[in-house]
Amino acid sequence: MRKQIAELSEALSQVEGELSRLQITRETVEQVLADGPVAACDASVPAVSGPVDVAAALLAAEAAGDVTVMSPDYQRITALFATSGSAWRCKEVCVELGLQSEARHVEGMRSKLKRLVERGILAEIAPGLFRVDGRELGW
Repeated sequence: MRKQIAELSEALSQVEGELSRLQITRETVEQVLADGPVAACDASVPAVSGPVDVAAALLAAEAAGDVTVMSPDYQRITALFATSGSAWRCKEVCVELGLQSEARHVEGMRSKLKRLVERGILAEIAPGLFRVDGRELGW
């Protein structure tokens, strides 16, 4: 019985962790949707998606068990793309998020943005230029 109790306690702990991440995701999505769009930083590249698209991608990533994109850094990045709906360069994202624009920060951001591309949340439409992508979800 004690072994079963321990196993059930472990399972309960995992489920509570997943529920906590889902709650954070929902709060982030609600905040992004409530904030509405902001001015685009690069008007030469047309916007193709908006806050609802990013919210759907985040919820799909959470449902698939991808906790990487749910970290605070990734939430800030996706919120930026969700509220603008425009394309951004790595250095612009760093500046907008209050990071320094040194090469090490830009390269770290590039790595995160490419990870979001792999997950189908962003698309790299030109070398170093990223925007929301919904192909994975059929948008």
